Amino acid sequence: MNPTNPPPLLDMHNITVMRGRKIALDNFSLRIGLDEHVAILGPNGCGKSTLIKTITRECYPVHRENSSISILGEDCWDVFKLRSRLGIVSNDLMASCTGDACGRDVVLSGFFSSTAIWPNHEVNAEKRELAEAILAGLKVSHLADRPVSEMSSGEARRVLIARALVHRPHALLFDEPCNSLDLAAQHSLRQTMSNLAQAGTAIILVTHELADIVAEIQRVVLMSGGSVVADGGKEEILQCDRLSELFGIDLEMTRRNGHFYVW
Repeated sequence: MNPTNPPPLLDMHNITVMRGRKIALDNFSLRIGLDEHVAILGPNGCGKSTLIKTITRECYPVHRENSSISILGEDCWDVFKLRSRLGIVSNDLMASCTGDACGRDVVLSGFFSSTAIWPNHEVNAEKRELAEAILAGLKVSHLADRPVSEMSSGEARRVLIARALVHRPHALLFDEPCNSLDLAAQHSLRQTMSNLAQAGTAIILVTHELADIVAEIQRVVLMSGGSVVADGGKEEILQCDRLSELFGIDLEMTRRNGHFYVW
């Protein structure tokens, strides 16, 4: 591998993914560079969830000629090793992190690709110190001993981000990160995404909320019907006519400090 020409983070070419008997991704192609911050925007049912599950190896494309998928230049991954390179903050993971596990244990569970610490897991001092440092870096040290069941949605989401960071991944994949959060928690989480991007962590944001697209994201991909319908710079893609057609409703839009808002 040429270190001056590293492989892309993600490279999908003409893939088709089925969910049951339905085509969820249709001749789908997408290439994301190693250090890009990219938002993938589309309405519910456009294939965003299937795209995430395909990246995380929960769904697999139909085998056919002239179709390929690679992550960080590799087309075959041990899922556990992949999770150490690409951190995931998803609603599916959020749903599984409930119960009596405290914030510290949820973060530590990232080392084992679980959602809690079980008797077969060996947690050493180095792992504990790293977990504490990440919680402190995200300003949620006060959640270390609190059960997830007693956290607000925003607090639990920040603990999940800490969990995703334990391997110091090159990139983080956010799935509808502000879903179910109140305004204060949304603002806090978006600021966290900005901080991570500024610190050098690549951000892949999958959302239907325009307000989730933080200023550091400069490329936007629009999805509809399981396909990419537009892909380019944020200024070019985020236009009222495009978004009105995508979501099937007349929209107005304003922008401020690199953020876009619609109503």
